[in-house]
Amino acid sequence: MHLKSLLSLLLCIVLLGSFSGAAHSQTQVPADFGAKGALQDTSITLDEALTYAIQDEFLAQARYDAVIGKFGSIRPFINIKASEQQHINALLALFQKYNKQIPENNAKQYVAAPGTLKEAFNQGVQGEMDNIAMYDKLKSLQSLPEDVRTVFTQLGNASRNHLRAFEIGAGRN
Repeated sequence: MHLKSLLSLLLCIVLLGSFSGAAHSQTQVPADFGAKGALQDTSITLDEALTYAIQDEFLAQARYDAVIGKFGSIRPFINIKASEQQHINALLALFQKYNKQIPENNAKQYVAAPGTLKEAFNQGVQGEMDNIAMYDKLKSLQSLPEDVRTVFTQLGNASRNHLRAFEIGAGRN
């Protein structure tokens, strides 16, 4: 009986540790960072719009780096990671054009490799859904220059393609 109780306790500790670890990896991103920040902000300036957008692209790239680091160079993660770099480059051009300070890319600190490929695809789905919602909100801001609105529209459309790829992958895994 004593051994059985000890094993039960050990199992509870392991399960609690894995749940808290999973929750921790999902809640590390600050509420004012990337898409989450943009979606809750009620008054967004051009500086903030560009910052939220690039933070979210940095976050996506860090998320896909973690997946590739754990599971190898698998599709669609490697393709979408390359696309995220194009998104970042498009945003960097806007930062430069409007003489705005580029925020530090500290997104890696908010990302942990998922436990399974299924989790990776599901995180990809959620990340792209948040990204699309962010760009839909940002491109509707009245004060945006037209070229910024165009880039946000293009990036949101690209994220819709990423979303479809992750949804297909999630269905297979």
